[in-house]
Amino acid sequence: MVDRESVRNWVAGYERAWRESDADAVARLFTPDARYARSPYDPEELVGHDAIRGFWTVDQDAAFTMAAEPLAVEGDVAVVRVAVGYTAPREQEYRDLWVLRFAPDGRVADFEEWAYWPGKDWTAAT
Repeated sequence: MVDRESVRNWVAGYERAWRESDADAVARLFTPDARYARSPYDPEELVGHDAIRGFWTVDQDAAFTMAAEPLAVEGDVAVVRVAVGYTAPREQEYRDLWVLRFAPDGRVADFEEWAYWPGKDWTAAT
């Protein structure tokens, strides 16, 4: 079971690792067989530390702001609202929901991202 404070601490560690391009932090944040879906319909979700590390190193030179707050925490699952603003190398903002399932050791076993960008459709084309 997790609580809001442990979720906030995990998110702070995630942000710190992302900001510092600390790919080694993946092992501290995620279980060895963690699943990382970049969208709820991601056909090629990332599985395991090596896959997640590879994804994290793509934006190594990015500068950004980030604000996050847990919206719901129930048992081993948390939903976190995240706002990110990239300032370099490109300007882009987005809002995000993270659905996180925690393992008993406090690391995340399942990460599902629901990202939204300004000007993008919020529904699938019919």
